[in-house]
Amino acid sequence: MKRYLTFIGLFACVMASAQNINDVLRYSTENLQGSARFQAMGGAFGSLGGDLSALNINPAGSAVFNNGLFSISGTNYHRDTDSDYNGTLRNSTDNNFDINQVGGVFIFKSTDPDSKWKKLSLAVNYDVVQNFDDRVVTSGRSNEGIDNYFLDFADGIELQPLKLRDNERIGDAYLDIGATNGLGFAGQQAFLGFQTGIIEPTVDEDDNTSYFSNVNYQGVDQDFRQNISGYNSKFTVNAATQYGDNFYFGASLNFHTIQYDRLNRYDESLTDTDSQELRTVAFDNLLVTEGTGFSLSLGAIAKLNDVIRLGASYQSPTWYRLTDNFSQGIDSNYPLKEDSFNFFDLNYVNIFDYQIKTPGKITGSVSAVFGKSGLLSVDYGYQDMSNAELRPTSDSGFADENTFISESLGTVSSIRVGGEYRIQRVSLRAGYRYEQSPYESGNIVGDLNGISGGVGYNFGRSRLDLAVNRTEQDVLQYFFDTGINTPALLNNINTNVTIGYTLNF
Repeated sequence: MKRYLTFIGLFACVMASAQNINDVLRYSTENLQGSARFQAMGGAFGSLGGDLSALNINPAGSAVFNNGLFSISGTNYHRDTDSDYNGTLRNSTDNNFDINQVGGVFIFKSTDPDSKWKKLSLAVNYDVVQNFDDRVVTSGRSNEGIDNYFLDFADGIELQPLKLRDNERIGDAYLDIGATNGLGFAGQQAFLGFQTGIIEPTVDEDDNTSYFSNVNYQGVDQDFRQNISGYNSKFTVNAATQYGDNFYFGASLNFHTIQYDRLNRYDESLTDTDSQELRTVAFDNLLVTEGTGFSLSLGAIAKLNDVIRLGASYQSPTWYRLTDNFSQGIDSNYPLKEDSFNFFDLNYVNIFDYQIKTPGKITGSVSAVFGKSGLLSVDYGYQDMSNAELRPTSDSGFADENTFISESLGTVSSIRVGGEYRIQRVSLRAGYRYEQSPYESGNIVGDLNGISGGVGYNFGRSRLDLAVNRTEQDVLQYFFDTGINTPALLNNINTNVTIGYTLNF
């Protein structure tokens, strides 16, 4: 039976491995999703509207519709990841399909010929703004083993709480240490390292606070496998209006749902240079995150003339309320002490409630519409990632991490360019997307570049669209937050194929 321990408030701050800068970045980033037409044109819809997924950029876009419609899109996600760890190359792929967009809009036109308010639009739309499904395999040889991970956490922690009390069960001790003020997650890692024999105290006394590795080695063979599933979805409730012939205004309420499951499986083997024995460690970390979020957005579109349109929009911060379920498992063949263990499973779960505030975003757009022949559109987005926060900020651990976030992250500029050319009932589309690294240095996460293309066929009352978009980004992958300091270089290539159907009514 699984055992659980809940940490509220103060205890949330000690879970440094589960709530940190990586969580902020994960939920602050919205990948290019949406309808097939939206994806084919690189998402450059800030001054165009006329597409339900355009509401993610500018909520005024629903007032551009001349009639009500229903839209649905499904996407096949294909991820291809090349990893390079100390010269060892590996490749992994992941493939899945999902209905990523469903929505509709109703148009109410004014019956007063003298009114400047021409119409009111009401829309609802569901979009998957981030698909987390992924699988990465990294392996290679290093001179840094997992003993360094446990040593970094154990340093400064007294030995006495790491020992099992009389008749105390392993899982109970692990959870109790996690709930102990001043020990928390760090104490749990020290407990696992000590009890499995990977690290030893300098002296076997209760007040000892220094430790050393239980083996000597020249090199260690490592295999790291990460399996991720989940999504960040957005349900939008939108209202917009047209004023006169040239102005559109809109607002949206956005409701997010988070589901994120990640299993990190780390295996290492090494030869103890003193005993010449083979030592192995398998260390699993399972994180399951669930939660909801809320944001709002405002926007406007202006027609300067028959060709040029301008758009501007503001996306508020998103306020997330999240719950982490975190568990660990370890298996080793290191030499054991009396009453210690070499196996610990994932059945003991730490539960943490916390909040994240992502930074707001502003977008400026310009487009040229050439009658029924086609169009060109450009969007520029600006977001200051250093303003992201883990909450409650009163927790000392979150305060330290927020300082690190503000110092490490910077402003993010994004550019989206899209075009469409119509040949009778056929529409040909293409797009380009660029997003700057959220890190000030740009080393840990590189810039994102993407290209897209697609085709649509108009049947009159309905339309069928197909899109293909490809993004590429380099990322440094660390196996753990500390201890093993050499990262793997990952080259991530995501290729999405989306088909969409739109029905006018």
